[in-house]
Amino acid sequence: MKPAWWTAPLLAVTVPLLVRAVILEEWRRVYVLKPLCTLIVIAAASLSFLQPERSATYAIGILVGLTFSLAGDLALMFEQRRSALLAGLASFLLAHVAYAVTFGVLGRPSWWDVLSIAILAAVAVAVYRLLKPNLGTMQWPVLAYIVTISVMVSRAVSTQSAPAFGAGQAAMVASGAVLFYVSDAILALCRFWKPWRYRRISLVFYYTGQLFIALAASLFE
Repeated sequence: MKPAWWTAPLLAVTVPLLVRAVILEEWRRVYVLKPLCTLIVIAAASLSFLQPERSATYAIGILVGLTFSLAGDLALMFEQRRSALLAGLASFLLAHVAYAVTFGVLGRPSWWDVLSIAILAAVAVAVYRLLKPNLGTMQWPVLAYIVTISVMVSRAVSTQSAPAFGAGQAAMVASGAVLFYVSDAILALCRFWKPWRYRRISLVFYYTGQLFIALAASLFE
């Protein structure tokens, strides 16, 4: 078994504990478990360097994105403050830029781009129209974020036709990016449109998506 795969059962334990802590509003546990979960994902990407076959470009790019994600996770634990919310948004925006550049460098343009861009554009417009009435001064930051994460997902899908990626590996990258997108969409809709009782499921989507992207670093042949 590849060393990075041992992080999956660890995350399978810590993420449910985090979801439980958030539901019960046990904030001290949240402040420990949330960064811990992200550090486990960082470990998953870092362990790819133990593999004889690896892509330093992919691993380093993903680690840069995960570092910004960790900063975003820390900031959003205090999202009631507008400054913390903006800092978290900026950190995750930079994470998506790092991912998009990494996927773009290693990916390859194909018909997948046309399909993914069309779907993502339609979803982005629909989501933004729902959020816009309640965004206020957050209108431009949120719009920039939606565009950036959409580009990131599109570049992740472009790995489907890239010779650098195996079929299963490319599927993990694309699935991870989509799960990340879904997680952020749930959070945005709950904050700026309508609250949802089961919004904590976004944490499961988020960490599963990040783990898929990180584990793909160990699948180069």
